[in-house]
Amino acid sequence: MIRGVTKGLDVTGPAPLETAPAPLDMRPRLGLSLFWRTFFLLSLLLIGSIVAWLQTFRALEFEPRAVQTAQQIASLVNLSRAALVHSDPIARVSLIKTLADQEGVRIVPREPTDTYAPLAGSAMDQRIVDELVNRLGAGTVMGSAVNNEQGLWIGFKIEPDQYWMLMDKTRFSQVGGRTWLVWLITAAGLSLAGAAVIARLINRPLKQLSFAASRVRDGDFDASRLDEKVATSEIREVNIGFNRMAQQLAKIEQDRAVMLAGISHDLRTPLARLRLETEMSVADADAREHMAADIDQLDAIIDKFLDYARPDHAELRPVKLNDVIEACIYAIQDHGDIRINLDVAPNLYVLADEVELARVVSNLLENARRYGKTPETGIAVVDVAAKSRNEWVLLKVRDHGMGVSAEALPNLVKPFFRGDAARTAATGAGLGLAIVDKTVQRMGGIFALANTTTGGLAAHIKLQKPKALDEGGGVLAAEPQRTEAEAAG
Repeated sequence: MIRGVTKGLDVTGPAPLETAPAPLDMRPRLGLSLFWRTFFLLSLLLIGSIVAWLQTFRALEFEPRAVQTAQQIASLVNLSRAALVHSDPIARVSLIKTLADQEGVRIVPREPTDTYAPLAGSAMDQRIVDELVNRLGAGTVMGSAVNNEQGLWIGFKIEPDQYWMLMDKTRFSQVGGRTWLVWLITAAGLSLAGAAVIARLINRPLKQLSFAASRVRDGDFDASRLDEKVATSEIREVNIGFNRMAQQLAKIEQDRAVMLAGISHDLRTPLARLRLETEMSVADADAREHMAADIDQLDAIIDKFLDYARPDHAELRPVKLNDVIEACIYAIQDHGDIRINLDVAPNLYVLADEVELARVVSNLLENARRYGKTPETGIAVVDVAAKSRNEWVLLKVRDHGMGVSAEALPNLVKPFFRGDAARTAATGAGLGLAIVDKTVQRMGGIFALANTTTGGLAAHIKLQKPKALDEGGGVLAAEPQRTEAEAAG
């Protein structure tokens, strides 16, 4: 007997899929992709090389250049001082005028009231000052301005007088400045651009291999062919090996389909004849019913094997959940040993394959009918409920039987596992829940089993919700689901 919708009954309850953390393969993964990791490592290598080169250049080039600059200034000061010392007063005036006109070097007397700003620059400028003092004597000073007049000023002595020498800084090799900063930024920018190109070239074959592997995983063997003529020998060998593997898998898949079709035909034909002969030749009605039931069970086991060996590929479309469940309930409504309480919203849609989803619901209802009967009445009371949670739809099918032991619970989705004696009153192939788990995963969902606190076993299914819905809950656009590789590519 089938009952309609139960009002006010919260048959969904706290589901494991709502409270437990998602499986590892469903959680968003943190971290860098292979491209960014390669780019980051190459960038570190290049930037470290630039810094090491800069330090080496400073040690091997800046220091000698600072000494050379100090030597040039000291030579000019010594030559000027020697010329002034050995010239008479009349010639000294002419010499000073000639130096100013032809060499751009101006020599003026140093007055006690003169104010000057010491040369305060980089560490290399200080190194030049130290070297110049060492060459010209302790009384030597360098300034960047004298009496607010900018320039490179050198203070020296010609006993008993003191003089200032003003010279053009551009005549000497300059150390540091913004030029090196510009070159450093340019070199770093070019290095990072080169690192990005290299990382892309290195990771491109791996990205292609990842895409091809995802296509093989989805059963699309033809779209997974890789280039076997690439220049890199290692990549070429990997591509050739992958293509051969994909071809072998395609052949195995084709052979499996042919084999399953042959098994279905070769076994069901004699079973049909055996059933007909049993009904016509066996006189004992009770024996005839038992033999017919055994034949039906063999035929059902064949169906289970075929369902479990079905290819892992499903075209997902928005499906109205209530219609699928009611169709499955209609198929078993003549059974007197099951009562179903239905609590599903009329406009609730899921992203699934309608045939596959119907197979899932039918397997769960049949499993509950066989193994979820209450001992007092011998009737399986099954609660079927669904509700929406964000981007998912949670479907729960719960019986009120004796449940299963905690040790056997994780093994119920394994092929050919039949649980403990409490739920094995009927014989079968042990594939029902394994088929449900595999089919739900094929549709991008999650399947979990749990014992309820009030008794019985609850099957929880988490399916994706279609994205495009109108205000009334109807589907506006039924977009087929794309694989992860297609979305990334």
